[in-house]
Amino acid sequence: MPAEIGATLREARMRARVDVSEIEAQTKIRAKYLRALENEEWDLLPGPTFVKSFLRTYAQALDLDDKALVEEYRQHYERPNEADLQPIVPTTSRASSRERGGGRAKARTARTPRGAGEGPSRGYVIAIGAVSLVIVLLIVGLLSSGSSNNSNTPTTPARSATVPRHRTHGGTATTAPSSAPAAQSGLVALSVRPKAPVYVCLIDATGRKLIDLILQPGSAQPTYHSHRFTIVLGNASVALLIDGTVRTVPPSSRPIGYSITKSAGRHPLAPGQLPTCK
Repeated sequence: MPAEIGATLREARMRARVDVSEIEAQTKIRAKYLRALENEEWDLLPGPTFVKSFLRTYAQALDLDDKALVEEYRQHYERPNEADLQPIVPTTSRASSRERGGGRAKARTARTPRGAGEGPSRGYVIAIGAVSLVIVLLIVGLLSSGSSNNSNTPTTPARSATVPRHRTHGGTATTAPSSAPAAQSGLVALSVRPKAPVYVCLIDATGRKLIDLILQPGSAQPTYHSHRFTIVLGNASVALLIDGTVRTVPPSSRPIGYSITKSAGRHPLAPGQLPTCK
C-alpha cells in the first residue's frame, strides 16, 4: 500500500501551523498547485517533471524528506515513457505480394538481405524515441528563446544624436549594435543557466518582469542588460553568468534572492526582501 503523499504534506503543514498562502509566498508555487499536491490531483498539475519539482520544493519547505516523497511519486504515479509503451511490430509477410506479383516477388525475395524482414529491436525503438524527444525539446527551447528576446528587450540609456534607433514589435526603443561603449556604462549583463528544474523570478531596474517560470536544464536563455537586477531562485540548481563570469549559488532549503548591480556586484537579499513576480 503506497504512502499517501498528499496526506503527508497536509499533516506536516498543519503540524507547523502554516497556511497554504504562506507556503505559496515562500516557494513561489501557486496555491492551486499546492492544494493539488495535497489532494494528489496529479492531472491538475502541468506534468510529471513539474510535479516532482513542486513536490521537492514543497517537502523542503516543510522540512520533510523530499527525495523519499519524489521516489514514492515516481514508483506509484509517474507514467512510463511513451517509447517504452510502443509495441514492436514485425514487418508484415510478403506472401500476398508474392501471390499478386508471381515471379517479380520471388526476384525481390532473392535480392533481400538476410534478416531484412525482421522488426526493429526494442533498443532501436527506444533510441529513436529519445532522439525525437531531444529534437522537439531543442526546437521548443529555440522558439522560447526567440520569444523571450523579442518580448524582454533590455532597457538602454538615452540615445545619442549620432546613433540610429530601432524599434521592436513591442515598441521598446533600443540602440543599434554600433553604440559607443560609454553609452553602456553601468549596465550589468546577466544570463541564467539552470542545472535542474528551478523556478526563477527576474526583475530589471524598471520593475519589469523578465522571467517568471520554471526553467528546465539545457534550455537556451538570453542575456539581459539593466542597471540593476532583482532575482529570486526556487533552489540552488542554477548558475548565474554575470558580466561573463559564472557565479554558483550555495545550497539552501528556502528560496534564494539577490540584488545585482555593476558597482556592488551580487548582494544576497534577506527573506523579507524577496520580491515576487505576481
